[in-house]
Amino acid sequence: MLQLTWLIPILPALAFVAIVLYVHRWEKLSARLAILAIFLSFLIAQGVFWTATTTEHFEPVWQKVGWIPMGTSVLSIGILVDNLSLVMLFMVPLVCLLIFIYSVGYMEGDPRYARFFAYVSLFTVGMLGLIVSGNLIQLFVFWEIMGLCSYLLIGFWFEKDSAANAAKKAFIVTRVGDVLLFLGILGLYSQTGTLQIREIFSEHNIEMLAHSMVSIPLVGQLSLATLFSLLIFGGAVGKSAQFPLHVWLPDAMEGPTPVSALIHAATMVAAGVYLVARTLPLFAAVEPSTSLVWVAGIGAFTAFFASTIAVAQNDIKRVLAYSTISQLGYMIMALGVGGLVAGVFHLITHAFFKALLFLGSGSVIHAMEHGHHVVAGHGEHSDEEEPFDPNDMMNMGGLRAKMPATFWAFMAGALALAGIPPLAGFWSKDEILSEAFHGGHWLVWAAGTAAAFITAFYMARQIFLTFLGEPRTPFAEEAHESPRVMTLPLIVLAIFAVFLGLWGVPADFPVLGPLLGDNPFHHLVGEVHEAAGFHPEAVPFNPVVMGISIVVAFGGLFGGYLIYGRRPLAAGEPDPLRRLGPVWTILENKYWVDEIYRATVVRAVVFLGDLSYSIDDRWVIDPLVDLAGLGGVAVSRLSRLFDIYLIDAMVNLTGVATRSFSTLQNLIDIYLVDGIVKLIGIVTEEISQQLRMIQTGRVQNYLLVVYIAVLTLLGLYLTW
Repeated sequence: MLQLTWLIPILPALAFVAIVLYVHRWEKLSARLAILAIFLSFLIAQGVFWTATTTEHFEPVWQKVGWIPMGTSVLSIGILVDNLSLVMLFMVPLVCLLIFIYSVGYMEGDPRYARFFAYVSLFTVGMLGLIVSGNLIQLFVFWEIMGLCSYLLIGFWFEKDSAANAAKKAFIVTRVGDVLLFLGILGLYSQTGTLQIREIFSEHNIEMLAHSMVSIPLVGQLSLATLFSLLIFGGAVGKSAQFPLHVWLPDAMEGPTPVSALIHAATMVAAGVYLVARTLPLFAAVEPSTSLVWVAGIGAFTAFFASTIAVAQNDIKRVLAYSTISQLGYMIMALGVGGLVAGVFHLITHAFFKALLFLGSGSVIHAMEHGHHVVAGHGEHSDEEEPFDPNDMMNMGGLRAKMPATFWAFMAGALALAGIPPLAGFWSKDEILSEAFHGGHWLVWAAGTAAAFITAFYMARQIFLTFLGEPRTPFAEEAHESPRVMTLPLIVLAIFAVFLGLWGVPADFPVLGPLLGDNPFHHLVGEVHEAAGFHPEAVPFNPVVMGISIVVAFGGLFGGYLIYGRRPLAAGEPDPLRRLGPVWTILENKYWVDEIYRATVVRAVVFLGDLSYSIDDRWVIDPLVDLAGLGGVAVSRLSRLFDIYLIDAMVNLTGVATRSFSTLQNLIDIYLVDGIVKLIGIVTEEISQQLRMIQTGRVQNYLLVVYIAVLTLLGLYLTW
């Protein structure tokens, strides 16, 4: 089964090509082809996962073939299947398959239905190819495929200016990180002479990079390991939306909801965390590690920073977007404190419950849009009213009774995200906090704990505003449950959100630890970087940290209940948190980070563009071009005069001489040549007349001539 791993990204790629070239005219066939391809990839991925995990002393599979000649060597492409790849192969195809199935119902009726399934198939190719890439250039190619697909899918409804602008924003912001990542890859190649992941991250190369120093202006001496790891981390900051490159992800909500689920759960943002986990030995090569401090600091700050913004958002998907940024901060924070297993564990569990939450929000939006159509059909909605926003939680309320399947599934995801035991998010988030606490990273632990409280609070707020209380608009009154093709994926994801955390229960946790197999997830992922000499130790169970985590989670839910649940919001009533005044304003406006970017970076770029335009159009380039043009005109006019008064005169003179010569030649031809020709004709005719007399036709005459000739020749002979 392991030999079939290369088919996992190839099958969705074939579906993409087939839909684009052949079957895009048939919408249902396009969807079925995309689902069939990802289903086959899922089956192969599960076969690879279970084959490897049930094999005693599993050795990583590294298959490669020659690709591009590079001087005396050849750049190879191929697949690398190790324990880190395995856990990602367990999660990504499964989540993608459920999202594809959900999309059949959600995208029904869209005029670009087939195109959507072509794009999401290619998006999946990018992530699956990245997971099994055996070298960094191959990884970067798939990394960029995801960047392209994010642009295409975020701007899928490009008729809306907001969607088109969001797509451009995501593409440009993530390019900043991609440039840093590419510089890091080039640096590693220049020092190690290889791009193969297993060769670069060997113990020998890690040691060499740790002891090679470089001087950076305004920074000082850095090891190459630190420099290259920070460049690679720059790529992860862009892709996984960490501060300060987080600004693209909330706007990505302009795309269809299944796209949001793909980006936030199984593909794009997960790629940055995966990249840091894959290259973590480089970050830890130097002790104490400057790069790990930056990773932990940015992750912790992002986790807290984004969670506070989520509190003041009314768009149901935007709340989840900032939640994703915060949870990605948790994963980056875990990797920064050396918690490889904790970070990857939270990446896997988060994928399931965040996909569940986004698809659940899509189900709600689908129901609200249906309610809007019903109300508009009855003529109960005036065009003079404010435009209807199906994403606004203030327009919802009371959906629990109308959408029971969506409600209970969404509740499972929300509680998992809030860290309520024993759901999946509780175990993975608690392990991150335990890593920070055990390692003495007190500020990181405090930021993570505070963010956990805020997370539970804003999820309680979302549940109460969306599902509980009474409907606050006629649209919510008319909402109904989504079709089964949308609710069944929610139920499957909810099962994983509830039980998947048991995969990583600490080995020394009372009763459950020994019962569940001595933390199988740690045994699987903890051995990934053995070849690089990186051996993460399992953090011992800490009841204090877990107790605080539980209190914080329930405290956040209780705070949400006190403000939003005890007395549900009525129609037209403002949000109670608006009483916070300037604090609410700051959070609602997301700390004005976008405005700061527009006032500084964007304005600087626009100024530079205007300056370049002025240099080109007004000051230097165009004036020089115009001057060159005037010079060219002057030269052409001078050339014209030269042509008229010299060249043309010579041509005319030559013509006259030629005509004279031809006239003379004609006279000679007439009076001399013709005369000679005629004279020759006359002479020839006279001679022929005389010769005719000899030709009598009588044999006797001819014999007489012969006889006379013989006698003459004989006489001459005898005389001499």
